[in-house]
Amino acid sequence: MRYNLLMPLLLAAGLAGCVTTQSNSDSLARNLPATSSAQKAEDAARVHTELGQHYMAQGDLQTALEKLQLALKFDPNYAPAHTVLGLLYERIKDPVKAEEHYRRAVALEPDKGGPNNNFGQFLCSVGKVQEAQGYFEKAIADPFYATPDVALANAGVCQLKGGSEAAAEADFRRALQRNPDNAEALFQLARILYANNNAFGASAFMQRLDALNQPTAVMLKLGYDIESRLGHHEGAATYAKRLHDLFPDSEQAQAVNNTASR
Repeated sequence: MRYNLLMPLLLAAGLAGCVTTQSNSDSLARNLPATSSAQKAEDAARVHTELGQHYMAQGDLQTALEKLQLALKFDPNYAPAHTVLGLLYERIKDPVKAEEHYRRAVALEPDKGGPNNNFGQFLCSVGKVQEAQGYFEKAIADPFYATPDVALANAGVCQLKGGSEAAAEADFRRALQRNPDNAEALFQLARILYANNNAFGASAFMQRLDALNQPTAVMLKLGYDIESRLGHHEGAATYAKRLHDLFPDSEQAQAVNNTASR
């Protein structure tokens, strides 16, 4: 009933003001900025970058490359296209071109976490450990970066590669301060403590890692080793069973078999 009573009033008001409303609408339409050519170019670059990522995920690297190159034809300064091209060239074992595009991405977005983390990982993979750390720190410093714990864990792995175990451990602990469920940091701390004859401390990190329910062969083997060193035969047997059930053909499963047969 309220609707029926109000409708005539609304219609009357609308008719009374229709000339003014139409005039105002025309004026607003004339004053709306047209989409700039630069915006259109960026939109096209974004679409082709997303297509490139899609084809990479499907394993069609040739088409992915074509889409990403087309993205840069639309907008040579579209940083995400350079980042994805860096990933693609890294995958096809062309480190020179990969580095070129990673460097361009961080030059275009010097304060963004994603490009800096990706470039740091790349530099570490080619042995430029010290240079990589600077990019990891830039990634961590970005207040809008959603996963600083990932950059910290990557920095720790890179420190290990460079032989700096103490610095690596510090990075892994910083990663856990940001995200207590960072699987890489939990695993690496368990591994470091086990290697330094602190099986009890290693066990604490392993229990937290195991609770995430993301088992890998390497993780289960480490759990087996830790429990064995602590003399927890039942716990070691549980890890061994899981390893054989989930990864029967793995190198780690064979290593446990060899240990048991001695």
